Amino acid sequence: MAEVKLSFGFVVVLYVLMAARLCYTDNNRSSSSHENVEVQKLLNSLNKPAVKSIKSPDGDIMDCVRISDQPAFDHPLLKNHTIKMRPIYHPNPVDDNKVSSMVNATADRHSSSSITQLWHSNGKCPKGTIPIRRTKKEDILRASSVDSYGKKKSFIGKSSFIDVELGVTDGHEYAVASTKTGQFYGSKSAINLWNPKVQQSNEFSLTQTWVVGGTYNTSLNTIEAGWQVYPFLYGDNKTRLFIYWTSDGYQKTGCYNLCSGFIQTNNKYAIGGSLSPTSKTDGTQQELTILIWKDNAGGGDWWMQLNGETIGYWPSSLFTHLRNSASVIQWGGEIINTRSQGRHTTTQMGSGQFPKLWYRKASYIRKIETVDQSNALSTAEVYTFHEENCYDILTNITTDSFWGTHFFYGGPGRNPNCP
Repeated sequence: MAEVKLSFGFVVVLYVLMAARLCYTDNNRSSSSHENVEVQKLLNSLNKPAVKSIKSPDGDIMDCVRISDQPAFDHPLLKNHTIKMRPIYHPNPVDDNKVSSMVNATADRHSSSSITQLWHSNGKCPKGTIPIRRTKKEDILRASSVDSYGKKKSFIGKSSFIDVELGVTDGHEYAVASTKTGQFYGSKSAINLWNPKVQQSNEFSLTQTWVVGGTYNTSLNTIEAGWQVYPFLYGDNKTRLFIYWTSDGYQKTGCYNLCSGFIQTNNKYAIGGSLSPTSKTDGTQQELTILIWKDNAGGGDWWMQLNGETIGYWPSSLFTHLRNSASVIQWGGEIINTRSQGRHTTTQMGSGQFPKLWYRKASYIRKIETVDQSNALSTAEVYTFHEENCYDILTNITTDSFWGTHFFYGGPGRNPNCP
């Protein structure tokens, strides 16, 4: 097992991508009458009229909203958008659920991709609708302002790509693998699913893929998808499916999950909903297979597939650089370290175990592939970056049909070598 060395150029690309800063606030702050009005306006915008509502055992309420009524169409660029129910081209027409199940059964009986969401036990959304997790007033009040709810803070006023204080003042820490700069039209990978412990409510732990175009100096574009534990956003410590996008380096555009932008077409998965079950140490390993690709034959929209099911798409009109192609693809883990009481956080990344402990203990991302201009999936060559002593990453490229290009990553955070 050889760890790929990080080049200076990759450091530049990594920091360009992931300097997004999240706004923190006191969860117990009171709201003014003016703010109450603004909160209600946002709730009315996010919580669309429902055909049916389903109470989930985890406390969420899922509203089944007509596809044409979803928040995406509040975006000014999508006012007259014609909904596309399926992509014209798919880079891998084989059912990923069946492939993953067959491969897992052959490789190890302790692997599974049978992920579900708890609300399914109490019903399902009718055809022609999509499930939307209902936003509550307290969700919005946890944000530093109504306008900042569900958004990342912009990375403004930096004279270079690298913030020399990043990791000291910003608090975001990573264990990430990245391609070199090039032209890419999609990404596919199997992401191990865990429920890491998060120390502070304004910290998070996530695992995702980033599809990136441009730089901060040229209005960074990103498409992001994966799982996260984020008490500040959701009000609990559950592992949840999430997406994000921006077309201007997190300044004014984009947001988490189903705000205006992403168009969902699938009536099974609730973006922002909890995922179950998660992996167990020395037990069954759970996975999400995420495929994001550009449907050039269908107008250039970026589609997302989860465990073999098409979820929806980001219209190409939302973007500038990504209207053509992506320049970098990245995969990996990220946490926030607020250094409470002057010490490194104990927030876990991945499983909370270092990657040297390997399968069924450490978290992994496997079968890492990119989509090229001919819409063919190919094995990705990656470089890595991590926070030494606190979190780690180990990569490998094999011809094994189960693993392919893969890496193990993560860690416990604070430990004797990471005070």
